[in-house]
Amino acid sequence: MKSKMWDEQTIHAFQTTLLDWYHQNKRNLPWRADTNPYKVWISEIMLQQTRVDTVIDYYYRFMEEFPTVKSLAEANEEKLLKVWEGLGYYSRARNLKVAATQIQEDFNGEFPQTVEGIRSLKGIGPYTAGAIASISFGLPEPAIDGNVMRVISRLFGVEEDIAKASTYKIFDQILRAIISYENPGDMNQALMEVGATVSTPAAKECPEWLKPFCYACAHDEHDKFPVKSKKAKPKDVYYLAGVIENKEHEHLLIQRPENGLLAKMWHYPLEEVEPRKYQEFKQLWQKEDSKQLSLDLVAEDTVPELFSGWPVVWQKRHFGEVTHVFSHLKWHILIFYGRTQTEFLPEHGKWLDEQSFSDLVFPKVQQKIVQQFNKTHKVE
Repeated sequence: MKSKMWDEQTIHAFQTTLLDWYHQNKRNLPWRADTNPYKVWISEIMLQQTRVDTVIDYYYRFMEEFPTVKSLAEANEEKLLKVWEGLGYYSRARNLKVAATQIQEDFNGEFPQTVEGIRSLKGIGPYTAGAIASISFGLPEPAIDGNVMRVISRLFGVEEDIAKASTYKIFDQILRAIISYENPGDMNQALMEVGATVSTPAAKECPEWLKPFCYACAHDEHDKFPVKSKKAKPKDVYYLAGVIENKEHEHLLIQRPENGLLAKMWHYPLEEVEPRKYQEFKQLWQKEDSKQLSLDLVAEDTVPELFSGWPVVWQKRHFGEVTHVFSHLKWHILIFYGRTQTEFLPEHGKWLDEQSFSDLVFPKVQQKIVQQFNKTHKVE
């Protein structure tokens, strides 16, 4: 850290300046309407890895369906995931239900009011615990997220890599030294607001009111902070997706395993292939002439590697490609369409008409496949 820790006079001046700015400029967000710990908790979990403007509608819908800890603890998981559908990182929603059950069983239905109690809940880490403790219970506990790290690194010239877990202690020490004991919740939210709206990744300097406190501005090094090593590139994974229709015009959907990525969610059948094979399908199985659109193809003429053994006649072309990025994986999916006259049902499968799709929980990647297929299919 390049800058020395501030003296008491500087800390007090910073607190006053920051809180004055926040009270005049803070965004009007629904979860700021009150300090109810349940509402703060839900909003903070939703905001992880997700933009504020995306979260707002989800937050309203969630609160309508599950207005209390008790209603969340008793929620049907499929209904819960349906409300969460499209937000991604579905383990967050499952953890919410587990934590709500903990509150019901271990805390007599009352939200725990200590940092230790809050941290004991499933899915709650240091940041979320700090946010709830400070905003809802007035405890001088830091809430350190990426926005706050960026702001503090510029104010104090923190040179350590914020991607390393060991660096967290530096920010924790700084924030415990400068946090307002009279108004810790607003101060935490003010720091987040600064990072989200004025001291953004692209900002070239601080606003005038913040400059007197900023090491990076004083040394013309604003763009050097925060120091962060490059994130590992997501691994590319290649799939063929089968949109399979039976004689009742129902589509085959497969449910994923109970654990792991997209656990228990539904999607069209997927078959993983090597990158080379994927590119062959992509290049060679394009629409060429009217014969390619015919479904009157003999079995030998169908895609041999695609779900081999299934009694499906495939169109000899693909319906486009979709990609979807997870935190550690990038899925590339090439879409094929086929029909079957034979009654068969793979393990964990279900036949469903498109009008009933809304009854199941679809991950974002499945929604993309449906949109791409319908767009291409209707064009023709």
